[in-house]
Amino acid sequence: MTFYRSQLFVPGNREDRFEKACQAGADLVCIDLEDAVGPAEKDAARESVLEWLSKTTHENVSLRINGLNTEVGEKDITALSGSGLKLPFVMVPKVSSKEQLDSLSKRLPESLGPFFAIIESAAGLVNAEEIFSHPRVTLGMYGAIDYAGEVDCDLAWETHLFARSKLVAAAGAYNIQLFDTPHIHVRDLEDCEATTLQAKALGIQARSAIHPAQIDRIHSALMPTTDEISHAQRVVAAYEEANGNVVLLDGKFIEEPVVKRARRVLSYMS
Repeated sequence: MTFYRSQLFVPGNREDRFEKACQAGADLVCIDLEDAVGPAEKDAARESVLEWLSKTTHENVSLRINGLNTEVGEKDITALSGSGLKLPFVMVPKVSSKEQLDSLSKRLPESLGPFFAIIESAAGLVNAEEIFSHPRVTLGMYGAIDYAGEVDCDLAWETHLFARSKLVAAAGAYNIQLFDTPHIHVRDLEDCEATTLQAKALGIQARSAIHPAQIDRIHSALMPTTDEISHAQRVVAAYEEANGNVVLLDGKFIEEPVVKRARRVLSYMS
């Protein structure tokens, strides 16, 4: 399984930035047809994005469609369904139920890839377990800004502790790779790194970004320390030497969950 650290958004009406975004060092790139594009430009952006994706050789770039219950979202789905594209994912905003994804999955061929579901509403948070249980969802993201707007809370990190914790549990239960919300203050790179570390401590091992400058800070926060890497290597070696049986290491039992985390740490080095 591939573990991602970062995902970079790029506006769908800025084709001049697509190639630069793909070379910015992010693990995934998402061309945004939703929030980043105004109503008057959505049709033109959709056309140019699908054309660009049909020609690019980058394998880590896809797109975010508009909301499923909107007219422009319907146009996005129709265009995608007949595009013939093969993509690494389709990002779906404002997912509120598993039934929405059932309907979407019937319309979008499997060649368009798995779904990257954004949880950014009260209904989405309440139904997060069911949403993440959908067989086509492999990636998820917490959308704190939209969630705050709906429930009328502030954007302080502590305010969103419950929502993040709930999504960590839901993602863990269904093997979903969870991304934290982008840091909206693009010039405050220190806080971007600090809050990424907070998310990492909670169990969120990846983060979305809205500016290329944020990528290095996100990767720095998520990079295991030298001690963490050394310990992970010893854990995996001891487990493999025991042929997958429970084994003691430094007086502690090493079982599959511990090994899983150790392998994830080592995946950052590959």
